[in-house]
Amino acid sequence: MTGAAPVWTALCPLDALPADQGRAALLPDGTAVALFRLHGGELHALGNLDPFSGAPVICHGIVGDRAGVPVVTGPLGKQTFELATGRCLEDDTVRLPVHDVRLTGGVIEVSARRNTVETLVG
Repeated sequence: MTGAAPVWTALCPLDALPADQGRAALLPDGTAVALFRLHGGELHALGNLDPFSGAPVICHGIVGDRAGVPVVTGPLGKQTFELATGRCLEDDTVRLPVHDVRLTGGVIEVSARRNTVETLVG
């Protein structure tokens, strides 16, 4: 899909996503995403499947930072992922998919388009 304009999906009002917490959502193609809103207002959308366990739990992770870099720590295996890149800090060969996200008229929108460097589960 090189050059194709992204298709945006409205997921929820900004107020429905508490700061420094995650929420799960499904895109029309069935892709599970984990949405995060940082206390400064920054939005992130990552794949919701934990690549280590295969469970859809990334949205339940703990949001924080490592040396000023926003991260989420998965609730099962405790691996930590950068919110901006999806990179796993404990295993540089593992990544979560990262989706484009934007705010339009107070509504969070996510594109199905994502990076292509994610690590498949299993």
